[in-house]
Amino acid sequence: MAKYLDLTSENFDVAKEGVSLVDFWAPWCGPCRMLAPVIEELAEEFDGKAKICKVNTDEEQDLATQFGVRSIPTLLFFKDGEVKDQLIGAQSKQAIADKINSLL
Repeated sequence: MAKYLDLTSENFDVAKEGVSLVDFWAPWCGPCRMLAPVIEELAEEFDGKAKICKVNTDEEQDLATQFGVRSIPTLLFFKDGEVKDQLIGAQSKQAIADKINSLL
């Protein structure tokens, strides 16, 4: 079973290779918890095609600041090291998958 990657400032460069989705979330955030199973499904579906990653903003405030995350969940879509798109708030699985597919 594919699993998403938990990112920290130490390993964040992993998200900059190829296509990645990075979910900025926090344990106390209701919409983030609603999105969690969707993120896990996407990690499985895009295994080998795109990286699906999560950043706990409570533990990694520097990363949240670096990417201008002001509300969570914020989903950032990277391609070759650049942020190409973002979604803010709970989103449908299809909306997220469409964004990833558009970068592949």
